[in-house]
Amino acid sequence: MFITFEGIEGCGKTTQIKLLAAHLLQHDLQVVLTREPGGCPIADQIRAILLDADNSAMHPSTELLLYCAARSQHIAQIIQPALQSGALVLCDRFSDATLAYQHFGRGIERSKIDLLNSFAVQGLKPDLTILIDTDINIGLPRAKSRINASQGPREERFELESNAFHQRVRDGYLQLAQEDPQRVVVVNGAATIDALAEEIAANVLARIKAGSHAVC
Repeated sequence: MFITFEGIEGCGKTTQIKLLAAHLLQHDLQVVLTREPGGCPIADQIRAILLDADNSAMHPSTELLLYCAARSQHIAQIIQPALQSGALVLCDRFSDATLAYQHFGRGIERSKIDLLNSFAVQGLKPDLTILIDTDINIGLPRAKSRINASQGPREERFELESNAFHQRVRDGYLQLAQEDPQRVVVVNGAATIDALAEEIAANVLARIKAGSHAVC
């Protein structure tokens, strides 16, 4: 089973996906936790390029192609082998993020993104997507605080975008959820960490119990 987490910067995805992984392990499930962009050495190198604020001159088309290249490698090296082994794969961002950021955010034609995404994913689609919906005035300050507290590389190229950009991304995510309500579950990012974790775990366990399986 393939489960993805989506949302704007600072929505709490990384915290919640780790809590879910720990919860599922307590149920004796085989879990693989990964992220995009990145997840494997080659994709991690592409991630460093994509998120480096020094690369502010990057053209939107270049950005899109790099995301799809990283995704293709990530699927081939990490996601597909894990699914084939019977694992439950939890991924922090996937192809919905490309539509939210590069189509709704950047304005690239959706047909172009759909074509490239289709080539990159080779038929793989999440069984369930958890969209943590958060007001940009809550999420962005959280994201910037996290970056300032980090000892690693300052992955802030997107955090430095305008509020208008991030609002378009949030609105885009909500539109994607409306288009595919059976797959995308929207949860309120303003809830407490514990309450949100409980709601997400309930949704995921219900889906597992229903016997959903990855489309590979």
